[in-house]
Formats: sequence, C-alpha cells, structure tokens
Amino acid sequence: MASRFDLLVFDWDGTLMDSAAAIVRSILAAAKDLGLPEPKEERARYVIGLGLTDALSHAVPELKAEDYPRMVERYRHHYLSRDTELTLFPGVDEMLTWLGASGRMLAVATGKSRVGLQRALAHSGLERHFHATRCADECFSKPHPAMLHELMEEFGVSPGRTLMIGDTTHDMQMAKNAGTAGLAVSFGAHPVELLVAEEPLACLDSPQALDAWLRENV
Repeated sequence: MASRFDLLVFDWDGTLMDSAAAIVRSILAAAKDLGLPEPKEERARYVIGLGLTDALSHAVPELKAEDYPRMVERYRHHYLSRDTELTLFPGVDEMLTWLGASGRMLAVATGKSRVGLQRALAHSGLERHFHATRCADECFSKPHPAMLHELMEEFGVSPGRTLMIGDTTHDMQMAKNAGTAGLAVSFGAHPVELLVAEEPLACLDSPQALDAWLRENV
C-alpha cells in the first residue's frame, strides 16, 4: 500500500514517555513550596504539553507574575530529581525503528524546553530516530501551529502528508491550526472524551493500539 504520510510528528510527554503523572506531581509540589493552593489533578493534567510558563500560570492561577521564575525553579527541581526513573511506553523504541526503516521522516514537537528534551532523548536512547525536533522555549507553544509549520518547511512536506500524534487537546488543536491530520492517544494526559471532541483520525487507548494503527494506516 502506498504511504499516506511522509512526516510523522510525535509529542513527547504522555505519548512516547510515561511522564504525565510525574509532571502533575511536580506541579503540585512546586505550588506547595510557594505556599499556593495545590491545583486539582485534572487541572494540572490539562496543562501538560504547553510551554512551562504557560502551563504553570494556567495550572496555578493564583501565581503572581513576579513569582513565575521561582515556580519554574521549584517545578524543575521536583521533576529533574526523578526524571531518570521515567520510562518509555512499551514498544516505543521498536515502533520508531520500523517507522524509520519504512522511510518516514520522524520529528518531535513538545512543550518541553530544549535542555529538557535533550536530556530526555539522551536518557531514553531515542535521539537516533528523529530527523528534527521543536521545543516550546524556541518556538510558539501549542496549540499555535508554528512547530508544525517549521517542520513541514524544513522537510518540504505538505500538510496533507503530515501526521501529528499526541495525547492532549493542545496537540490536536495544533494539528488543526497547521492543516495537518491529528492522531490521539488516550493513555497519556487528557481523557478520551476531550480528545475525541477534537475529531482526530482515531483515538487509541494503548501503545500497542498505536503501533497497530500506524502499521495499517501510514
């Protein structure tokens, strides 16, 4: 069967790496450190995928602008203290291996900082799979389409030949804004009902289902 997509762009947290719970814990701990009300877990999960400053300001609306740097520092302290314990979802390395062997171009578009993504890529061993990456501290944050626009321009791929894969509504909205297809996974940060409302090509409930869908449809 002819290839349907030439460029596959993956979100990182909650899509490739099982890190959503760690992000939530770090947001709650950072709020506590600053003596601010801890947000509900649902609210903290919703901001996963945004750039860090946007995420923290949405998760903790009581946070004053002058306290953003301190909040960011405390979040990073808590997250980085245990990030090497985080693991990839089952089968991710193998999935990326066969996708690369099939000739697809692979990229990452993430709300992580460049330093954070490079640390995660090095620890996970996945860096060899990706032809390009975009991070929220060097580009407009999701759901702005800039990350996808830049990646498509870099590789000369049209929106119709590009697929965005992610676990949040921010990912699916970025895909819409860029004119690309979106594929949702519900084993990360956002619940299935929110993801389905964004009308992705499919909403998959396990890493195994993602691998199977890609094998059949890309």
